Amino acid sequence: MTDNLDSKRKGTYKVQVLKDIEAQVQKEWDAVNIFEEDAPENAPPGTGKDKYMVTFPYPYMNGRLHLGHTFTFSKCEFAVGYERMKGKRCLWPFGLHCTGMPIKACADKLKREIAEYGCPPKFPEDEEEAEPEPTPSDGTPVDKSKGKKSKQLAKAGSGKYQWQIMVSLGIPLEEIPKFSEAEYWLGYFPPRAKQDMKTMGLKVDWRRTFITTDANPYYDSFVRWQFFRLKERDKVKFGKRHTIYSPKDGQPCMDHDRYSGEGVGPQEYTLIKMKVLDPYPPKLKKFKGKNVYLVAATLRPETMYGQTNCWVAPSIPYIAYETAKGEIFVSTRRSARNASFQGILKTEGEVKELAQMTGQDIMGVALKAPLTSYEKIYTLPMLTIKENKGTGVVTSVPSDAPDDYAALRDLQNKKDFRAKYGLTDEMVLPFAPIPIIDVPDYGDLAAIQACDEFKVKSQNDKDQLAEAKAKVYLKGFYEGVLKVGKYAGQKVQDVKKAVQQDMIKSNEALVYYEPEKLVMSRSGDECVVALCDQWYLDYGEEKWKALTLKVLEQLNTYSNETRANFNVTLDWLYQHACSRSYGLGTKLPWDPQYLIESLSDSTIYMAFYTVCHLLQGGVFDGSGASPINIKAEQMTPEVWDYIFYPKKPFPKTDIPKAALQKLRKEFDYWYGVDLRVSGKDLVQNHLTYYIYNHCAMWPDETNRWPKAIRTNGHLLLNNEKMSKSTGNFLTLAQALEKFSADGMRLALADSGDLAIEDANFVEDMADAGILRLYNFLEWTKEMLDIKDTLRTGPITSFHDRVFDSQMNALIRDTDKNYSQMLFKEALKSGFFEFQAARDRYREVCSEGLHRDLILKFIEMQTLLLAPICPHLGEHIWKLLGKKDFLMRSKWPEAGEVDEVLLRSSQFLMNTARDLRLRLMALKDPNKKPPKSKKGPPTPSKPPTHAIVYVAKSYPPWQDAVLTCLKKMYEQNNGSFPDNKVILGELKTIDVVKKFMKKVMPFVQHVKENVSLNGIRAMDRTSEFDEKATLESGLEYLVSSLELEGVEIKFSEEASDKIQEQCAPGKPFSTFESKPSVTVQMVNPQPLSGHFSLSVDIIEGDTVASIVRRIMKRDRGIKDSRKVDVLYFQDPELGPRKLPKYDDPKAGKVILETDSRFTIDVEKQDVTFTRNGTKVKVGNTMAYIVH
Repeated sequence: MTDNLDSKRKGTYKVQVLKDIEAQVQKEWDAVNIFEEDAPENAPPGTGKDKYMVTFPYPYMNGRLHLGHTFTFSKCEFAVGYERMKGKRCLWPFGLHCTGMPIKACADKLKREIAEYGCPPKFPEDEEEAEPEPTPSDGTPVDKSKGKKSKQLAKAGSGKYQWQIMVSLGIPLEEIPKFSEAEYWLGYFPPRAKQDMKTMGLKVDWRRTFITTDANPYYDSFVRWQFFRLKERDKVKFGKRHTIYSPKDGQPCMDHDRYSGEGVGPQEYTLIKMKVLDPYPPKLKKFKGKNVYLVAATLRPETMYGQTNCWVAPSIPYIAYETAKGEIFVSTRRSARNASFQGILKTEGEVKELAQMTGQDIMGVALKAPLTSYEKIYTLPMLTIKENKGTGVVTSVPSDAPDDYAALRDLQNKKDFRAKYGLTDEMVLPFAPIPIIDVPDYGDLAAIQACDEFKVKSQNDKDQLAEAKAKVYLKGFYEGVLKVGKYAGQKVQDVKKAVQQDMIKSNEALVYYEPEKLVMSRSGDECVVALCDQWYLDYGEEKWKALTLKVLEQLNTYSNETRANFNVTLDWLYQHACSRSYGLGTKLPWDPQYLIESLSDSTIYMAFYTVCHLLQGGVFDGSGASPINIKAEQMTPEVWDYIFYPKKPFPKTDIPKAALQKLRKEFDYWYGVDLRVSGKDLVQNHLTYYIYNHCAMWPDETNRWPKAIRTNGHLLLNNEKMSKSTGNFLTLAQALEKFSADGMRLALADSGDLAIEDANFVEDMADAGILRLYNFLEWTKEMLDIKDTLRTGPITSFHDRVFDSQMNALIRDTDKNYSQMLFKEALKSGFFEFQAARDRYREVCSEGLHRDLILKFIEMQTLLLAPICPHLGEHIWKLLGKKDFLMRSKWPEAGEVDEVLLRSSQFLMNTARDLRLRLMALKDPNKKPPKSKKGPPTPSKPPTHAIVYVAKSYPPWQDAVLTCLKKMYEQNNGSFPDNKVILGELKTIDVVKKFMKKVMPFVQHVKENVSLNGIRAMDRTSEFDEKATLESGLEYLVSSLELEGVEIKFSEEASDKIQEQCAPGKPFSTFESKPSVTVQMVNPQPLSGHFSLSVDIIEGDTVASIVRRIMKRDRGIKDSRKVDVLYFQDPELGPRKLPKYDDPKAGKVILETDSRFTIDVEKQDVTFTRNGTKVKVGNTMAYIVH
């Protein structure tokens, strides 16, 4: 599982340090049940004002939790961490889902394998491989909930046998047989899920965790109550639904009735009606005067705008038959058989064949196809069409389907190929691909781009075509934007249903189903999809839908894309079958032959969270003793009514009233849900059902409706889709082992915030995050050890005030980011930028770090990072001497932010960066030295000094431009007019005329600056003293640029040329190389670790200058205040004498700090002045480090 990256890691010591901290901190949390929350005893009736309840769709318990689950519920975790600090009473309960078919089907499959092949089983070595299913040639990415496997099968893994799948899940061989009983799964995976999440440090109240199905009698009772009430309110109805059906057996074929195809469900297609035009081919002439259609099954109705032709297979047999509407359809027999059980034909199960033909008989037929811009298209040959999939008739969209493009191109390029099938040029040549979808990286003709990229030469290049399809199909569906038609400008995946419904309403299409893959009944019958009587929830019913839209109006979706997806879903969603005959779950209370299926028992279970801890005693299946002594059989529908409806009278029950009032109080205080976080793919089903059911159960109590839903995209791992088959996959347990809890949490927060786009967990970034956390811990310990040596006193220096203001600004920004659930941004401002502010302070603060600011930084950093990395924070909180838990601390108040001061600091940094870049250009080794008239080029010495010129005002022409631009900006309601208008106006200003070549580049610079900084970017003078700002950072400029001196001057002192290039906010710098004399600096201290080194001395140097140069050469010296510079009393003989071991200063004199040096370059002589007398230094001096 991503083991290839493990070898790159240099060690796990730092990870282990974090894991040890996490284990200790979690032990301390558990000792005080820190995350358990109850409704306050004195809470007034009604929803709590200061509470915050967050939920996550309970995960399915047929395996271990993986990093994809973790990414989504980490959003809940971070939100709860933040809201706790904002003073709210937070509840995060976490349930575990077991309802449905997959567990039962897997258990039964395992049981059959053991019975047939033994235990342990010996599977046949040579078994014919199943024929791979062709990808639909219209470029169809399968719906996420559908495909070659159903979603349920996909969950189980890709092993051929269930035993093999269990091995792949890491189940010990001796334990696998136990999984042949479905109940064993319920006791195996839920505890492991809980343990993994506890190791992650989730702020979950684990008393409220439960499993679903009738294995938990309390939950079972709750779901039965819900469905009783839904049926009373006419939300549950009985009618026909699409179901896998055996015509031979005359009944639905559930999983336990199948010989093959367990878990396969109905696949919905859109049947596209392509009307046959004159002249009719011979086989269809007898239908002249009737509406005759070739019908193509597609999963991508929104691509019909791009049809250029229709594909049929020359040798496949087709039939014509009459529909219930009197229309004639042409398709394969198999497809007609399916359709006959779906109300499409006149008589159920009866197909009256009116004509038989092959694809060759209908080749070259003219058709009128819906949505395409071509008036008519033609049937053309495609040899790869399969008779056992779809209708045998395929739409062609060569703009977005590589198969279609390759086949059409072959026909257009090969005259003989066209002639073989009797096709004329007019049937083929005029039809160019139609740009209909913009696909990121592939443009609006994605198939052509992909075929070029993978060098597809013809439709026979199967491998290349497979790669091209894999690249563009899903990308086009999930990221593409429609360019044409009624829904132009919207995401393709968002408009699929809307386009389908529009075509159905205009009689250009209809809904058609067939099994996702082959299903054989135990009677040997190939199953179809039939409309059968079923219980269903009447989603889409007008009044219910109107109330759901009302919920959506007041719902916080955090993104416009999520809201749009809800609206699109509500437009097309129509009914949902809520019952199954097979699997695990709760029996439908009035019709117990059926089970309530998994998307229907999971819509209001969040209400169960509020009371379950008092019912099931903290045991997943409710088998523990109830803390308030209530048995499951006592929980009648009337009892549930009393709990959940405040106006309901006390029921007839033997439960004490005080116990039920306690349950009612918990629900009343906590409900509704303040935040639900989910993957974006659940908008189209679970999340919409969640809204529907809440307004059905509490139609008049808006306080019980969902408050906010935050969705996220899928999680990529190292920029690739997570996949067990490729090894690019991590379970939660593996990620915790590899990165520690806080290391993983940091990387999850950094993975992305977008509601629709995919996020990306990068393992290298996770490792880098671990290093950052470890370094923060070690630095904190170091600072706390030396805190008494740090500078104290008032915080008045420029750099102190900047650092303080930066911290306050980042506290404010991080608060805002957390409040908007922008956790990547919160991590950026609250950790990365916060650390960068500290690093900048350390770099610029030559006078030493201020103790109060360093302690403030450590405390604030711990608080800002607490929602994301709570364990390390808790540990550092204790190091700081705090008495209570960090998890009980409050969010810090941001102090005053001096924005002007911060901008002045940024000006200093920008100036340093500009100087650095100019200096690098001057030192460029590739730059040729200047030529000398007397000989070869003379290498130029590197600069030693710089002069930075700052301007008090703009040059007159720029001043005039700014005045004009600001006036136009204000007159134009805060925006600039077109450049043509600006230029026309500026041409009339006399002072500007002779600078016209420079005007528009300056205008563009101003506009960019305004977009970043607002209207103040057009101020004609600086808002702060630029000269004083740079002078306050003079030591930083000198040291960071490795210069010997920097001088700050006003531009008025410079040449006209320099003045022209200098403006407020835009200083100009010049460099020079001053002459120097080199002296040897010796260190006379025995065993000090400091050695002799050469130092250049420049005219006017001070002792501080010399010390700074020594420190550049000797990195072991950290504090300039601990260095003395000495000269020899006898500059000639003194350096030759051996230093005294016990008195290294003997024969030497310490130089006063204000001493200044004079040099004579020609004589290579260095002197300084003392008491008015010049003292010769010679070519050797000494330094001592205390």
